[in-house]
Amino acid sequence: MKKVEIQGYTHAELADKTATFGFLKIAHDGALIRAEGEHLEVSDGYHTFDELYEHRIELWIAVCRLQKTVYGEFGGVKDFRAVWRSKLHSDGTGFDGWFILGIRPEARRQITYHLPISRWDDTDFAETLEIAPEWDGHTSDDVLNRLKEL
Repeated sequence: MKKVEIQGYTHAELADKTATFGFLKIAHDGALIRAEGEHLEVSDGYHTFDELYEHRIELWIAVCRLQKTVYGEFGGVKDFRAVWRSKLHSDGTGFDGWFILGIRPEARRQITYHLPISRWDDTDFAETLEIAPEWDGHTSDDVLNRLKEL
């Protein structure tokens, strides 16, 4: 079952606050639309959210593979831009069906993403850690800025 939340909309056409159309259920409260359904797709008119998410996963794996190759094998500074993966956070918790793929384990430099466990074998180039390095509290904005520094 997929679920979607759409915020910031200016118009919603529903006869009532909740509507069900076969396999799709939509609810809104004037500020937020929630939709869930087996075959739900959200699109910007060009790409679905699922397509864009797959692109993000593929791009992150490629960036990590390049970091490992350029800086790990040939650059001689493996520890500076170490590429690692772990199924557990630093406190021993994790998300079922997900793992973390990251570079730069040191604080204020980390870049990490959670990836589906189905992509684990695609990241066998990364150092496998029992638990991830301690999270430095980075936000999405921090990650964007750190990516620009690569």
